[in-house]
Order: sequence, then C-alpha cells, then structure tokens
Amino acid sequence: QVQLRESGGGLVQAGGSLRLSCAASGRTVSSYAMGWFRQAPGQEREFVSGIGWRGGNTYYADSVKGRFTISRDNTKNTVYLQMNTLKPEDTAVYSCAVDPTPYRNVMTAKFSSWGQGTQVTVSS
Repeated sequence: QVQLRESGGGLVQAGGSLRLSCAASGRTVSSYAMGWFRQAPGQEREFVSGIGWRGGNTYYADSVKGRFTISRDNTKNTVYLQMNTLKPEDTAVYSCAVDPTPYRNVMTAKFSSWGQGTQVTVSS
C-alpha cells in the first residue's frame, strides 16, 4: 500500500510562486502515473495536472495551463508541482494521487490512493 505525503503549501501573495512536493512511501511509484488535484472550500475536488510514469507525458487543467508545471524524480519517489503566477482562485487544499495500474497512459489514469493534502492560500 502506497502512502503519499504532500508538502510545500503556504500563504503567498497573488503573482507569487510555490513548489509542492508529493513523496511516496511503502512502494515505488516509478511505474505509475501520478496526478495533482485540489479542493476549495464548498467545492468538489478538481483535477489540476497529471504526469506519466516516465515523466514525458504531462497534461493540465485549462485553468492552470502555462502557470503550473508538473515533474517527477523517480529516484526520489517524488512528484512536484511548480506553481507560478498564483491567483486567489488557486486557493485550495492540494493533494496528489497515484494510478493503481502500472504503465498506464496518464490520459486514461484512474487516480486513487490520495494523500492528506497541503493548503495553498493566495491573497489578493
């Protein structure tokens, strides 16, 4: 059973940057697609970004495209989310998740095994 632990959240002014990390333990995730999601108060969880198991394939929600960058370091069993030009509407709890099926294309990943999340608050 994999455990995911997010870190790097915090309070930042609009226009600022944060880098989130998602460290996996329990087993390697190097063969699995990974994703970032977020949930704002009173709203449903929404997809933010996904990355293939090799790291070559990435995709993003339209709302973050051009501002956020997902990456992974399989030697560290960790996935990152670099968030630039942050907006108040980016405020949410950010969680990472892993696709339980190895070697599946990230575009068809069925993410599960969520972490606890890290709070990102962007002030205007």
